[in-house]
Amino acid sequence: MPQSFIQIHIHFVFAVKYRQNLIPVERNDELQKYITGIVQNRKCKMLAINNMPDHLHKFVGLHPSYPPAKLVQEVKAISSKFINEQGWIAQRFEWQGGYGAFSYARSQVKTVIRYIINQQKHHAKQNFKEEYIQILDNFELKYKNRDLFEFYD
Repeated sequence: MPQSFIQIHIHFVFAVKYRQNLIPVERNDELQKYITGIVQNRKCKMLAINNMPDHLHKFVGLHPSYPPAKLVQEVKAISSKFINEQGWIAQRFEWQGGYGAFSYARSQVKTVIRYIINQQKHHAKQNFKEEYIQILDNFELKYKNRDLFEFYD
């Protein structure tokens, strides 16, 4: 019987509600490991993950039976609950509504992994708003400013 062969690589981007710098730097590794576990428990493969205090990038080899929207919704809900239960911050932690999901070919995987791993260096030169708009423009996605994350300058 013929097999189905599917390879789906998605770069997800989402932000902390109100774009506040709420993710403590000293908790980056713990958060990234926790989110990696959420992804892997859904038969997906984490290729790269990195975060800044106000947003997160993850690059996932998506399982064909798992819709991108469902994966993001579950990662955001479960990781928010985890952060709140751990008491990392004095207030309630939430992710902003919306997200970016961008697909890449196998030939681009190493480049995207490198890009995500180097987020801290990247953001020394470019802020999140500039970065996100550049990604949207690179993918030739049409958008209105009101449809973007809430950016506070």
